Amino acid sequence: MTPSIRRPQVCVLGSAEPGSAAYELAAQAGALLAQLGITVVSGCGSPATRVAAERAIGAGGLVLSIVPPDQMPAPDWPATVVIPCGMGDARNLLMALAGDACIVIGGRAGTISEVCLAWLHKRPLLPLVGCGGWSNDLPDNPPDERQNSPILPWGSVAELEAQLRELGLVPT
Repeated sequence: MTPSIRRPQVCVLGSAEPGSAAYELAAQAGALLAQLGITVVSGCGSPATRVAAERAIGAGGLVLSIVPPDQMPAPDWPATVVIPCGMGDARNLLMALAGDACIVIGGRAGTISEVCLAWLHKRPLLPLVGCGGWSNDLPDNPPDERQNSPILPWGSVAELEAQLRELGLVPT
């Protein structure tokens, strides 16, 4: 029997604008995931998710990008593998399911949708706290009362790495 070679995968969900603390932490998170041997799953549609993907690639990591339209993005799209799903907003379910866990940064309505889907499918949530945005409130306000999965907040890349290790997602 051949041992599994699948690397852990972590989705990066959310939004944050360039120049914000959340945007810089998204970039650092992307690089960290690559350094830890974790595949980044990112739609690359917001500045925060795009910079996470760019930094992951820059650190030698793998990035899977699931994009809503049915066409391939431009050749400079920050991903090593692209899946154009042609499903519009229904792509959010694919994003929620594609990770062993989901990092949540800031966020708007699309992020809330992805987080709720991840919660329903028992994916651990890693919300960025201390930088404002919707993810800041997630630890105290889970999607509902079911306690489907852990919500492990982080405010620095050191805290993010500790949470990833607690989940057993850092390859040995």
